[in-house]
Amino acid sequence: MPCHNCPQDAGDAKLLAEQLNIPYEEVLLNEPFEWFVNRFTGEPYDVYSSDMTIANIKPRLRMITLYYLAARHNYLVVGTGNRAELVVGHFTKYGDGGVDLLPIANLVKYQVKELAKELGIPQQIIDKAPSAGLWLGHCDEEEMGITYKELDHYIMTGEGPERAKGIIEELARKREHKKHLPPIPPNL
Repeated sequence: MPCHNCPQDAGDAKLLAEQLNIPYEEVLLNEPFEWFVNRFTGEPYDVYSSDMTIANIKPRLRMITLYYLAARHNYLVVGTGNRAELVVGHFTKYGDGGVDLLPIANLVKYQVKELAKELGIPQQIIDKAPSAGLWLGHCDEEEMGITYKELDHYIMTGEGPERAKGIIEELARKREHKKHLPPIPPNL
């Protein structure tokens, strides 16, 4: 579902689908995304903008697309969220966090990479810097301010440098709302 992504992302997705013999359909989301950006800002999209109010439209359009296709084919939507991302809420609410199943949710990032090696995923995909492709040059670790190695270590041991612990705890606190259904007032 390319949406002003680095062209290599679509190439990697096709490579993986072909290697695993999984049928795929490419759905270009540039046009609907540009419509939303123009509607809300009145300006053309800047592919390097890290404005999260705009960037998070991308994963939400992907979620709409996935749920449409899943409903048409009587499928479930499978998410890619892992334990590291879930601990700090590193996903878009009602975007890549809107899924039916999270099969790797109990694995930290290094375990995901180990599993990928066992499954024969191409090394270029395993070695790729983690990114949701929210803008050109986007990198999860830069956005979060910590490395996955630091995050994984903290999750697995409860230990780490004070700087990393502070970032992890602050991200988790600020993003806690993403992990729960909306509050419902009590019956009167």
